[in-house]
Amino acid sequence: MLKKVSNFFVSMVQKYLPDPFIFAIILTFIVYLMGIFIAGNSPLDMVAHWGTGFWSLLAFAMQMSLVLVTGHALANSDFFKKILRTIASIPSSAGQAIFMTTLISAVACWINWGFGLVIGALLAKEMARQIDDLDYPLLIASAYSGFVVWHAGLSASVPLTVATEGNFSQSMIGGIIPISETIFSPLNLILSAVVILTIPFINKFMLPDKENRIIVDADILSDRKEEESSGRIIENKEQFFADKIENSPLLSMLLGALGLSYIIYYFINGGGLNLNIVIFIFLISGIILHKTPHRYLLAFNEAVKGAGGILLQFPLYAGIMGMMVSSGLATIISEWFVSISTVHTFPFFSFLSAGLVNFFVPSGGGQWSVQAPVMVPAGAELGVDAAKTALAVAWGDAWTNMIQPFWALPALGIAGLGARDIMGYCIVILIWVGIIASFGFMVF
Repeated sequence: MLKKVSNFFVSMVQKYLPDPFIFAIILTFIVYLMGIFIAGNSPLDMVAHWGTGFWSLLAFAMQMSLVLVTGHALANSDFFKKILRTIASIPSSAGQAIFMTTLISAVACWINWGFGLVIGALLAKEMARQIDDLDYPLLIASAYSGFVVWHAGLSASVPLTVATEGNFSQSMIGGIIPISETIFSPLNLILSAVVILTIPFINKFMLPDKENRIIVDADILSDRKEEESSGRIIENKEQFFADKIENSPLLSMLLGALGLSYIIYYFINGGGLNLNIVIFIFLISGIILHKTPHRYLLAFNEAVKGAGGILLQFPLYAGIMGMMVSSGLATIISEWFVSISTVHTFPFFSFLSAGLVNFFVPSGGGQWSVQAPVMVPAGAELGVDAAKTALAVAWGDAWTNMIQPFWALPALGIAGLGARDIMGYCIVILIWVGIIASFGFMVF
């Protein structure tokens, strides 16, 4: 039954879902027209909103690119390859590989979304190298599906924002909300556990019959060029001073020691696991494990090839976000869901509204800045705890990432696939997680 459902969605996505870049362009014009005809902005106003917001995600685009590139370069070190190969050697069948990839990805994303997103894709690629009959699109979809729990985990944007002293929503809430009431609340822990423990089974049950599986091209999986590049040292000619420095471990070890010293200092002084420190750890670890500057540079250059989608599409999504926020569209959507809510249904509709807004504002922190001024006061008026409102918005934001190509770009870049290759399977995960979360927010 589940195979038939997933086959239907895979077929539909293959036929009708455009490339993520085209999707972003279409979404741009949809929001532009909505801003005119629903929010009452003039055409020129919408152009201004779009252009003003266009560059607002530059820092984030750089972070996402570096997550992908430094993570990929780290994984191409001999040491890390051995770890991935050891883990990938555990499953003995395609179904077990799908199950393990999903579980590890979900746990890693719950710990830190940037770490999990890269690790899941790299592990999936290694699984495909070792198991011949794996369906590659489902394998990469399984690695990405763990991302659905990141807004419930330790790096969740909304819970961490409302727990930070001086955050913009503090005055609306009447104080800060400790993570004991959001991330570590019984509701969130139960929802997280149920999703993490069940989606590996869902993905495993979607595995197509052997005759229908899409086996990846060997050229995509081959890391022969990367191995040759990362191991290439100038030979058959006289090595000058510059060549010796480039191929000497000394500079890498000194820089690595400096980086490790900072990492220890950072955590000893109470630093949290955020995107910047994850990138820093990936970078320093990669420099150390590749042993020489020359090897790391070659591995880094190879990894950069997968970052094109991020660099091209993030400005478009920033423009979409600018139109949604400045035109008032995001507020209108949130207010409509509030208007049909009761004290019992408010968390559920907060979840749904966040899922819808996430299509146009694919940033947890950015989305909370838009929705908090509407959802927090409305929840307070109905008698709904602000912590539950924040949690519902966080889950809604993560939920529709399963069909929003924006966040899949790093994983797709590593895997060498397009969005339409995996999104059919992700729709099934979207439906399943939607059922679980809806039940949780309606009942508890």
